[in-house]
Amino acid sequence: MAIPGFGEIAEQLRRSTVLVQSGGRGAGSGVIWSADGLVVTNAHVVLGSRVKVQLWDGRDFDAAIVSRDTSRDLAQLRIGAAGLPAASAADSSKLRPGELAIAIGNPLGFVGALATGVIHGVGPLGGLGRRTWVQADVRLAPGNSGGPLADAHGRVIGINTMLAGAAMGAIPSNTVRDFLSAGPENAWLGVTIHPAQIPRAAGSAKRFGLVVLEVEPGSPADLASLLPGDILLGTEEKAFAEVADLASALHGGASRVLRLEFLRGDYSKVRRVAVQLGTAPPVRSSVAA
Repeated sequence: MAIPGFGEIAEQLRRSTVLVQSGGRGAGSGVIWSADGLVVTNAHVVLGSRVKVQLWDGRDFDAAIVSRDTSRDLAQLRIGAAGLPAASAADSSKLRPGELAIAIGNPLGFVGALATGVIHGVGPLGGLGRRTWVQADVRLAPGNSGGPLADAHGRVIGINTMLAGAAMGAIPSNTVRDFLSAGPENAWLGVTIHPAQIPRAAGSAKRFGLVVLEVEPGSPADLASLLPGDILLGTEEKAFAEVADLASALHGGASRVLRLEFLRGDYSKVRRVAVQLGTAPPVRSSVAA
């Protein structure tokens, strides 16, 4: 069934979607959240210190990373531009199964590609803890991460983040609002993580872990010799059961020691490390190239 004005809705959403490039590691997507240059994307899209944003009209800008929350996989960027075509956001708590979903992104080099599907639900995904996801049957590819998932009116209901079998997962728009309204994290670890189920010995249940994808140079994690590929299991006091548990461990005074348990290579040997936490480095100013 044709939707009146769908072409115009899709085009407006394309203009609110940007191409994000960071550290020569390929490209992802982002959403213009406000007309004065605020862009939202995934934290794992902006792994490097140099980030560039390209608008729908081809203009390129250097972007400053204003804040980055690896536990929610969200980052906010700022570019030196005004009068931008900002997207509008919907209340993700009101989504219902069967509603139309529209995804815009830059998969595999195709800028502004559109995919459609329907919402399956809003809630946790099996094996990924209690965190809430917008789940839809929209097919995505590398480069879609950080782009918008929108409803039939073009309002953003989530930030496309991951694939889970035949379905995709997006960070709900309400979670994005919470992230933008919060201040900087109290403590900085300096890692990009991804949740995973870790095998145990034969006959034992799997356990939850956070795979370290990236360690920022000079960060507390780097100084403690954590490496990409390490799997964080928890602190000495509490095992991690979801991504939010790491955020809880980092909450509080920044200048303190956090003792983590992790795996490296051998799933049967739990290692321990003491990390001297700190605050994130100052944000660079944004200057157009």
